[in-house]
Amino acid sequence: MPRKFILHDGKRGSALALRITPRASRNKIVGVLNDGTIKVHIAAAPVEEAANQELVEFLADVLGVPKSRVEIVAGATGRDKLISVLDMDVETAHQRILAHLD
Repeated sequence: MPRKFILHDGKRGSALALRITPRASRNKIVGVLNDGTIKVHIAAAPVEEAANQELVEFLADVLGVPKSRVEIVAGATGRDKLISVLDMDVETAHQRILAHLD
């Protein structure tokens, strides 16, 4: 049975849709798709949560927030993920992501 997720209406933070490519040469934000999904390359392989942990650390660094504020709320085992960033509005998160585009 699929797990139910409770998403906040933005008063506590923002949600970001990501498409992950593991085993990349380095961690980087590659671009933004037409639907607003952010493409991210992660160097770690998708084995035993390594890629997810590296993704959280990388996004925390990009967004300038503690790792505890970044959480994968959907898609932990797939390439398409929904990420929650507590205490940051969508506009701020979007600007910081765009500033790190390669």
